[in-house]
Amino acid sequence: MITINEKNRVREEIIKILGNHPEGLTVQFLSDRIGVSRHTIIKYIFELKGSGIVYRRRVGSATLHYLKSLLERLHKNFEEVKYEAH
Repeated sequence: MITINEKNRVREEIIKILGNHPEGLTVQFLSDRIGVSRHTIIKYIFELKGSGIVYRRRVGSATLHYLKSLLERLHKNFEEVKYEAH
């Protein structure tokens, strides 16, 4: 049985790791890095997705996971650079 502190730790770790990887990560990578099962990672990914914190995208046979706020910042920076280039 996972305690509330363990649940919070897993969620915080997912957010922290995704925040350092704008290229997106797989469930397997997160599972290996955090040291919990893929099923546990998927559970929290869907909770975070439902809360609007995580974004999922299919790329070929892989599903990549991103921190939504990081994508929004990168997109905003891209738009600013694109605008300045004209």
